[in-house]
Amino acid sequence: MGRQVTVAVRSPRIRAGALDENLAACRSAIDEAALEGAELIVLPELATSGYALVDAAQVASCAMAADDERLLALGEALPEGTVLVVGFAELHAGGVANSAAVLAGGRLLAVYRKIHLWGGESRLFTAGEEPAPVVETPVGRLGIAICYDIEFPELPRALKLQGAELLVAPVAWPIVPRPAGERPPELVQAMGTARSSRLPIVIADHRGADGGIAWTGGTAIVDGDGWIAGADAAGTTAIIEIPADTRAGDHNDLIGDRRPELYGELGGRRAAPTEGEGQR
Repeated sequence: MGRQVTVAVRSPRIRAGALDENLAACRSAIDEAALEGAELIVLPELATSGYALVDAAQVASCAMAADDERLLALGEALPEGTVLVVGFAELHAGGVANSAAVLAGGRLLAVYRKIHLWGGESRLFTAGEEPAPVVETPVGRLGIAICYDIEFPELPRALKLQGAELLVAPVAWPIVPRPAGERPPELVQAMGTARSSRLPIVIADHRGADGGIAWTGGTAIVDGDGWIAGADAAGTTAIIEIPADTRAGDHNDLIGDRRPELYGELGGRRAAPTEGEGQR
């Protein structure tokens, strides 16, 4: 048996460019989750600035440095031992990044700058140049990724191999077509990712619509077996187990059975074709 953690994901009403309004909504969501006994609280991608930003001037108007008192204040009232992960537009020396802050114990533990920018984000943000981190926190080792990052299977697996016990993902998922009755494709992918590495995934999405974007409302908590422990557009709280190991039955181990020496392309190398391969 692994140990248990009470996780809360919240999706407050967020409006692009409305920094003060969004900060107040985030603070209310954090207070509500804390009252429910959450040990880990996660808010969406760009929760403080809003996602549907239209130009560099609007981004600049709601960007904050990582040591901005308004950002740090979100973590100051957290109960002892509680961890907050929140997306924000980070003003830094190289520009503005789409970032996530990890706060606990009245201080900033880490900042991650999104390395895979989606769509028009590249017009407004600078991509991060540091790998997605594993952060030591009071609730365990958190792997941090933002939205499009988890579309790349190598990234969550790398975080698992570095010791991540939970993957935390602030996201902004616009609605995309899907067959009737199916879950959002991003959530399906997250479920598979969790199952393949015994890595619970905590997802905080936007909801409703903003700036002409209709959001999926895919806020969810996925356990280490890949099942949904809780899902609701506005937010949910669930107790999940941190898997004690990566065994799959009596004879297999999802990490121990890997054969990376045969996965050449995943390391950035293209494997040499076998005889006849690629010939037409």
